[in-house]
This record gives sequence, C-alpha cells and structure tokens, in this order.
Amino acid sequence: MIRLALYQPDIPQNTGAAMRLCACLGMGLDIIEPCGFVFDDRKIRRSGMDYIKDTAIIRHSSWNKFLETYQGKQRIILMTTKAEKTYTDFMFEKDDILLAGSESSGVPEDVYKAADDHITIQMQEGLRSLNVINASSMIAGEALRQTGGFTP
Repeated sequence: MIRLALYQPDIPQNTGAAMRLCACLGMGLDIIEPCGFVFDDRKIRRSGMDYIKDTAIIRHSSWNKFLETYQGKQRIILMTTKAEKTYTDFMFEKDDILLAGSESSGVPEDVYKAADDHITIQMQEGLRSLNVINASSMIAGEALRQTGGFTP
C-alpha cells in the first residue's frame, strides 16, 4: 500500500486533512514527531472529521524511529521543491512512502539524503510551493494511478 508520511507537521488542520485523504484513498499515514502542535485528539478529530477511524495511522516518536520501521524495506520518496525530477516522470511502486516535509521548514539535510528519491511538482516561475496536502494529493493520485490504485 502507498503510504503518506508527514515529517514534523506544524498545522493540525493539515494533519487532519491528510487523515481524510489517506482514508478516502486507502493509504496509510505516518506521523513523524515531534509535531509543531500538541497532538490533541479533539483538535485532530475536528480537522479529520469522522475519517480518523478509517485511517491506518502510525505515529513515530522521531525520524530515527521512522527509519527503523521502513528504511531498506520500502522506498522513501521525498516530495520537495528542491528536486529536478517531476512526479509525472517518476515510476512509483505499490509500497512507496511519499514523504512530505513540515509546512514551515521542509526537511533537514540528513532527511533529504536518507530519502531514496526526490520528486517535485512543476509550478509557475516565481511561486514557492503548494499547500503540503494539496501537493500530497496530486502526487498520491498519480502514484495510485500508476500502481493500480486500491480495491475498495
């Protein structure tokens, strides 16, 4: 199954939207802590609505714990503005993990280097980035299209 991983997310509403996205598309969700907000079930529930119960969420206490779980077992594909390869030119595999950086600062160099590959979304020149969940949605849609999606 394709998974979405959020590296130290800053905005609870985006985390809730990621839960909804993953529930609707049949994807797993990894939250790599620490978060930039108190991971309060009530706040998250408000953002994720009633989709939380349908989301396969794994919380990792650190980047190292996340790596212990997945590195060498599944490809970690970093979605970043600092890549040359576009997501539409990338060949996804059915168990890839799509890694999104924090909204305020992306990922540090060691996380960038640990990723198996790096992809980006082409944008109008002079514009910095899309909302992390909007970008994740676009890329997840392409990954699912290429790998045959999921069976509801």
